[in-house]
Amino acid sequence: MTETAVYLQPAFILQQQKYRETSLIIDALTCDFGRISLLAKGVRTAKSKTAGLLQPFIPLSLSFVGSYELKTLTAVERCGIHTFLQPFSGLQGMALYCGFYINELVACFLHKYDPHSEVFEAYQACLASLAEGAGTEAALRLFELKLIEASGYALQLEYDNHDQPIEPLKKYRFEAGQGPVAAENGAFSGKTLQALNAKELTDAQVLGEAKILMRKVIDVHLQGKPLKSRAVIQKIIAATPTVTHHQIN
Repeated sequence: MTETAVYLQPAFILQQQKYRETSLIIDALTCDFGRISLLAKGVRTAKSKTAGLLQPFIPLSLSFVGSYELKTLTAVERCGIHTFLQPFSGLQGMALYCGFYINELVACFLHKYDPHSEVFEAYQACLASLAEGAGTEAALRLFELKLIEASGYALQLEYDNHDQPIEPLKKYRFEAGQGPVAAENGAFSGKTLQALNAKELTDAQVLGEAKILMRKVIDVHLQGKPLKSRAVIQKIIAATPTVTHHQIN
C-alpha cells in the first residue's frame, strides 16, 4: 500500500499510552480526519523535546505518514496566534477534569478516521469556555449535543412522540427511540427541551434538567459502559461541596 503523508493537521491529543521503551501511542482528534491513532517514536527519551507538547488540551499541528490505521508521527508544532486555533490558558482544577470528560466522550462516540470538522470546532469552543471558567455546564451540554448529533443520534426536541409541538409549560419524559413523551410527572419541562433545541442554555432550571437529560441519553448509547472521568468528578464533588456548580452528571 502507498503511504500517505499529512502535514500540519490541526489537532488535539485525547490520550496517550506508553509503547515499548521510548515511544508513545497517541489518540488524537484532528480537524480533517476525525479521531486517529499515531505512533510517536522515541519521544520518551531524555533528549526529546516533543513529549512536552504531546499533552491534552494544547492546540497542535501534527504531521504524520502511514498506510495503515496506526500512523507514524513525523512532526509536531504548537499552533500560534496566527492560526485559526486561538491559544487559551491552561485548564486547572475542575475544568481540567471536565476536559478529560469530553476527551473520554470523543473516544467513546467517534469512530476512528470518521471526519467531523464540526465536532473539532465544538471541542475547541468547549475547551476555551472551560479555560475561561464561565458557563462550564452550558459548554459541556452544547458539546454533548454536537457530539451525539455527529454520531448519528441527534435528539428530537421539537415534537413529542405524537408529532405534537413541544409546549414550554408541559412536562415530558424522554425515551430512547421515542424522544419526548408528554407526562404529568415528567422530569423535563418543555421549556428545557426548547432551550436545548435552540442551544440557549442560560436559565438555572434549564441547566439542571439538561444535565439530567444528557446523562440519560449518553448512558443509553454507552450501553452501561462507565465513564472513568465521571467517577473521578463525583469523588471530587463529594469531597469538595463548593464545586457542585461544576457537576457534569
